[in-house]
Amino acid sequence: MDDLYHPRILELAADIPHVGRLEAPDGASTKVSRVCGSVVTVELKLKHGLVSEIAVHPKACALGQAATAVLAMHAVGATPAEIRGARDGLRAMLKEGAAPPTGRFWELRHLEGVKDYLPRHTSTMLAFDAAVEAIEMAQRAG
Repeated sequence: MDDLYHPRILELAADIPHVGRLEAPDGASTKVSRVCGSVVTVELKLKHGLVSEIAVHPKACALGQAATAVLAMHAVGATPAEIRGARDGLRAMLKEGAAPPTGRFWELRHLEGVKDYLPRHTSTMLAFDAAVEAIEMAQRAG
């Protein structure tokens, strides 16, 4: 378990930016892990094809919180394609043993050890799954 909860994971989980709610978000989504009960809500606004604001509300394990922190730290200014790519890259890293995502969401590499713990995959994915759903909602509305 030491490879799961190494110091950087705990640092990320303890220092999540943009925690709270947005007034009148363009898109919002809440995802829940039925395995462990973790819940992450992501609200965001899009402007000129980029994420202009984000708010996260995590009630998750350290792994879910760490992934939420990586999303919240780097989402503002990201394109929807970058966030989808990070979500897909995180999933491939966990499920298929693919290389960690690169680019603005490179710190997802710290979650690579989760691949060996199948019950933890869902909670690790919550923030990025919610972000992609919130983006899709925002794009439909916009």
